Order: sequence, then structure tokens, then C-alpha cells
Amino acid sequence: MLLPSDMLATQSKMLYQLNKYCVERVETRKSATAKAVREVCKVVQTVLHEVEAQEPRFISSLAECNGRYEGLEVVSPTEFEIVLYLNQMGVFNFVDDGSLPGCAVLKLSDGRKRSMSLWVEFITASGYLSARKIRSRFQTLVAQACDKCVYRDSVKMISDTGEVKLRIRDRYVVQITPSFKCAGVWPRSAAHWPVAQLTWPHPNLIVQVKTEGFDLLSKDSVIMHGKQNSMEGDAWVMSFTDVENQLLYGGCRKRCLSVLKTLRDRHLDLPGNPITNYHIKTLLLYECEKHPRDAEWEETGIADRINGILLQLISCLQCRRCPHYFIPHLDLFKGKTPASLESASKHVWRLSREILTNSRAFDKL
Repeated sequence: MLLPSDMLATQSKMLYQLNKYCVERVETRKSATAKAVREVCKVVQTVLHEVEAQEPRFISSLAECNGRYEGLEVVSPTEFEIVLYLNQMGVFNFVDDGSLPGCAVLKLSDGRKRSMSLWVEFITASGYLSARKIRSRFQTLVAQACDKCVYRDSVKMISDTGEVKLRIRDRYVVQITPSFKCAGVWPRSAAHWPVAQLTWPHPNLIVQVKTEGFDLLSKDSVIMHGKQNSMEGDAWVMSFTDVENQLLYGGCRKRCLSVLKTLRDRHLDLPGNPITNYHIKTLLLYECEKHPRDAEWEETGIADRINGILLQLISCLQCRRCPHYFIPHLDLFKGKTPASLESASKHVWRLSREILTNSRAFDKL
């Protein structure tokens, strides 16, 4: 298809602006984040080794591999979550009955196996492995480790939360979350994925994702708040972070995400935190379904993909609903106030309008 010369010129100009933005803003953000990650992980590794010395069941799984730390997620440039993988889930069955969207429980496969479990004192009378009980024990151990370790002057526990959170050098906040890896299992609440008529992702990638599985995290969730459910404290939160990242290989999908994260950190870091980088990543996955061909994710198409995702974000904010990619009946805006979502939609619209109407917009973003 032949394109008018003025359209090609505009596209070329936008591509130049985007590449310049990637060099001046995105790479600067990445570099600063990588430096922060190294600083944070050095402290956390020391704390976790101290925890392991006190309680060998909590083995530190935070290790660097090919320049990345397994189990580390960057929430924002100053906020991180580290997943601590626990051993031996074997005697438990994974139960996902949909009563707590996005959550599941671990139930003893046989009552007689209770004494065989590594985590025997955290099993309830009903035979459930309690996420809250494990987290509570871990929290106590981390607090003691912070007082004993060599970084005790620069690392402090954040006490007004049920999570295990550390403040490091008064600059960074790190949440450490006990977790079980569920490889080769796929939850019933995500059984619809992928939708049959869609051509993305490729069948090989689907097999890879379902084989990789997901994580079960011991963390508080807004989904549980106000639920009259006896299992709420024992439930584990399902996390698909690793497989979501796998789905973003190919084309400029990851580059697109990096640009959007930079825009979010610079212009959409709003009171009440209505828009997180996880919302952005979720909408990018939906955009991949709408634009399944790698050719649509080449450099020349990035500006269109960014605009599409921002417009979809406005729509979600105005509808006050952002469905989880794998579990659509789980609303990622749950717990956000209508006022914060309304205000955020106006901020995103201003940003989107600037990008759509000004070919030099990225110069000042």
C-alpha cells in the first residue's frame, strides 16, 4: 500500500522523536532503576541470609542470573517486590473454586500427610496451608534479621502493614513476599485463555506459558477485603508475572512497555496511585491480541500502539474497570476511589491528546 508523502514524513518525524525519547528518557530511567535494584538486592540478600540462618525453611531464592534477579519486580523506580520461593508444596492440592477471584488455596491432599509437610504448624484444622500464618512468621524473622544484619542502620521494617516491607536508606521500599511456584499447573479461573478465535499468541508460546505456570503469593489483596469468607486469610494470590513477560517477546513489545512505563512515572504518578505499571502491562497484552502480527509491533508502529493503549486506558478509567488479562472477572481497579479514577482519566486524555496532535510531543514529555 502506498502512503502519501506527508503521512510518511509525519511518521518518520514521530519515529525520530520516539527514538530520541528512548535514548534520553527511557534509557535514563532503566539505568537509574538498574542501579537502585543492585543497591536494594545487596541489602535484601544480606537480610534473607540472616533469616535463613535463623529458620532454614526460608531459603533465599534471590539470585542474579544474566544480569537479572529472579523473583524481583520493579513496581516503580523507588518501589520493588521480591518473591521468595518456598520449598515443598507437594502434599497439597491447588484449589481454585472462584470464590475469591485471583486467589486460591492449598489443601492437604490427605489428612494423614499433615506430619509429612515441611510447613506443618501453618496448616489449619481444616487442612489448608495458611498464607497469613506463614507471612506472620516470616515477618517476625525479617524484623529480627534487620536488627542483626550489617545494614541495620540503613534498613527498617515498615510496621503499619500486614506485609513484609522494608524501607532501605530512606529512599526505597521493598516488599518481600513468600511464594510457591506452580509449574505445569493452570488455574481453572484462567481456563478460557487463550480465546479460541484469536491468532495471538502463537500455539507454541501458549504451551510454553501453560507449562511455566504461575506463582502463589502470600500477600494481602483488596479482593479479600470485606469478603465474608472463612478462607480469606489462608488464601494465596495468583501471580502470572513471569509468563506475562514471556508473552511480550517479539517485535518492539517490550520497548513499547518501557516507553509507557516512563510516561507513567513522569506524568501519571497520581495521588491514590490509580494507574500502576501493572495496569499498563495488562492493557499492552490486550493490545497484542488486537494487533497479533509482529509486523504491527515494528518501530514504525510503536506510536500507534502507544496511542491505542492510552485510549484503552481512558476507557477503562471512565468505566472504572480494568480486567486482569488471564482472569477477566478480577478487576484491577478494585479498591481505587471513583474520584481518583476520574481525575486519572483526564490526565491520560491530556497526555494522549498531546501525542496525537503534536508530532514533537515527545520532546517535552
